Amino acid sequence: MTSLTRTIPYNFAVLRVVPHVHIGSAVPVGVILHAPTEKFVGLRVLLEHAALSARAPHVDVELLARYLTTYRAVCNTDDAGGSLSFGSPSERFHWLTAPRSDVIQSGPVHEGVCADVNAELDALFLELVV
Repeated sequence: MTSLTRTIPYNFAVLRVVPHVHIGSAVPVGVILHAPTEKFVGLRVLLEHAALSARAPHVDVELLARYLTTYRAVCNTDDAGGSLSFGSPSERFHWLTAPRSDVIQSGPVHEGVCADVNAELDALFLELVV
């Protein structure tokens, strides 16, 4: 008899640094994943200054790392993320992936299914960012 594996639907987007917004070129720095049925939103992101500097050499890396740390705080419902941290997982995901003309932008939102949201987030980060 075959055991049925539970599948969890999710949405994800790649977070990108756009060093020159007017040009539009971007480099991936993180992945955000939202699984509504699990009330889950998670983020894996590069925060090491050397890695960020290598990907975006003309960007203020200290400021970029602070912004990315705030994104992580919003995902983790940490007070450091401000009032956005206290929204539902869906509200936080949609705010973080909303289109914007800024140095940090979200790529398009994609869908998938998995058995473990944390493992899937780690796998997407390794595949799409690292």
